[in-house]
Amino acid sequence: MNYFITAVGTDSGKTVVSSILCKALHADYWKPVQVGLPSDSETVQYLIGKTNATIYPETYIFKTAASPHAAAALENVNIKMENFVIPPYKNDLIIEGAGGCLVPLNDNDFVIDLAAKFQSQVILVSNLYLGSINHTLLSFETLRHRNLQVKGIIFNGLPNVESERIILHHTKLPCLLRIEPEKYMNESIVQKYAKKFIEKWNG
Repeated sequence: MNYFITAVGTDSGKTVVSSILCKALHADYWKPVQVGLPSDSETVQYLIGKTNATIYPETYIFKTAASPHAAAALENVNIKMENFVIPPYKNDLIIEGAGGCLVPLNDNDFVIDLAAKFQSQVILVSNLYLGSINHTLLSFETLRHRNLQVKGIIFNGLPNVESERIILHHTKLPCLLRIEPEKYMNESIVQKYAKKFIEKWNG
């Protein structure tokens, strides 16, 4: 099975979530489009430590931390959907998107179109801030409109009981995990959340 990690926006915690899922599910990892350096693949490698997980190379890497379509234009590259070929994974595969659902890859395609191309189950990351209810529900509506299968939602940030409740009420999604603010993130912290995740996943 492959799981596509998307979020309500940039810096929502997709890379940390991807690391946690790689640990919990003994899964491989792939970031199809990387914008900005250091790469998220390097961060995942650091956070999961020495495992048997395979980290597959990116299809596109761009130096500028910007929307993929803009970063590509700066390097005179046109991102093409046909160039994305899912790796021949043997374990589960965690696929990390870039930014949120409707971040453009080019004039026609969005990041979330990769999830449809790969027939992925989607996991939505929502970091809790003022306005996150609207952003989360809009993201969910986008996923539903595209008939994508959404496995569940992961909340990231200071707990907000009422925000979480109303999001889960309207989406009818299960909460797969809650990640609280950490002073730092390393392999042991990732392992802690991986254990919590797998308890709900198998529960």
